[in-house]
Amino acid sequence: MATSPPYPTPPTGRTGTTPGHPHWWQRPWVRYGALITLLTLSGLVILALVREQTGTEGFLVGLGLATLPVPLLLAAFRWLDRVEPGPWRNLVFAFAWGACAAALIAIVANSFATQWIATATADPSSADTLGATVIAPVVEESAKAAAVLLIFLFRRRDFTGILDGAVTAGFSATGFAFTENILYLGTAFGTDQLTGGSGMASVTAATFFVRIILSPFAHPLFTVLTGIGFGISALSPDRHRARRMLLPLAGLLLAMGMHALWNGSATLGEYGFFAVYAAFMVPMFGLLTWLVVWTRQRELRTVRGELPAYAVAGWLTAAEPFALGSMRARRIARQYARRHGGRPAARAVAEYQACATSLAFLRHRGRQGRANADFVTRERELLRQLWHRRDAARPALDHAARATAPPWPPRAVPHGYGHGYGHPAYTPYANPYRP
Repeated sequence: MATSPPYPTPPTGRTGTTPGHPHWWQRPWVRYGALITLLTLSGLVILALVREQTGTEGFLVGLGLATLPVPLLLAAFRWLDRVEPGPWRNLVFAFAWGACAAALIAIVANSFATQWIATATADPSSADTLGATVIAPVVEESAKAAAVLLIFLFRRRDFTGILDGAVTAGFSATGFAFTENILYLGTAFGTDQLTGGSGMASVTAATFFVRIILSPFAHPLFTVLTGIGFGISALSPDRHRARRMLLPLAGLLLAMGMHALWNGSATLGEYGFFAVYAAFMVPMFGLLTWLVVWTRQRELRTVRGELPAYAVAGWLTAAEPFALGSMRARRIARQYARRHGGRPAARAVAEYQACATSLAFLRHRGRQGRANADFVTRERELLRQLWHRRDAARPALDHAARATAPPWPPRAVPHGYGHGYGHPAYTPYANPYRP
């Protein structure tokens, strides 16, 4: 077996403090057991509550209709996370937290607060309005943000930037919206059963149009603001403690404000909902979409900028930083591996790409003085994973680099050189990304 290259020199900068021995409550089995128990109990209770309010038939109808937008939303957030895919266990936890724990907290707290206000003011209609525009945004956004906070605190290695915050928040909010939609659609179906509504005039059709067709992204949009706050906090140096604490809080307050505006649009007259939708929701959706896509491109530039240090040390070939810094080249590499080595080879290439991306981000944080005390251990762990997968990954990445290498500009081609296409014929030595 080939001997691995020497490890590159660690970047200069602060790497944090050495952690002490974990307390008993910090042990993985304790945390996993507590979370699984909490989510299971929350799921059983929320299932009973929703079924009680909608009835069995209404619950099944609501469940079927509420499921429709979930795969599309989750696929969209997962697509944003393709540069450095986060562990599925984090995303599954975020979705389950939103669908079970956050939804249970919201139902109980909103009902209690609304009833208390109605009793105190003796005005049930104003209590419902106040509960929807003030109480619900605070309770629901705080409950959904708890999933982001837990991953930020206890899975810090997997939470490295804006995209991690946005994707985690998106999964949590999608789970919450899923449960809430079951309740609303099931209740609407029960109303139609009592009143005889059918067709386009039914309450179920109207609810489905507003919540599933027109605004399936509403809850994810609000909570993504909180996730972005946590993501920017993760990028801030440890010495800026005030900034690291205030940024998530600012994102949470923005999420609450947007949520309150959305809920309050129903009180703004006949066209208030559509006015808020057109003037605020659509532009905000476009702005956040641009932000996360721009962040993804920025992460790819980080990959191209940090990995050459490992190519110089011999861990990567000279072509790999270019191939790993392009989503198109990554896709071509996986397709090449699948054609020539089957699914195991494609999986090895995907794992190689993920490890290399994590390595680039780790070194970037180290150069900025934001790496943790386990920087060297984590770096060597990632390098070993790369080394074990190099046989399957290197030919595929080399092919991808060749396929996506930019052509030589015509002005750089000597007269009479090449095959008449305005650029030199491709050879290993003509590729500027190959050693």
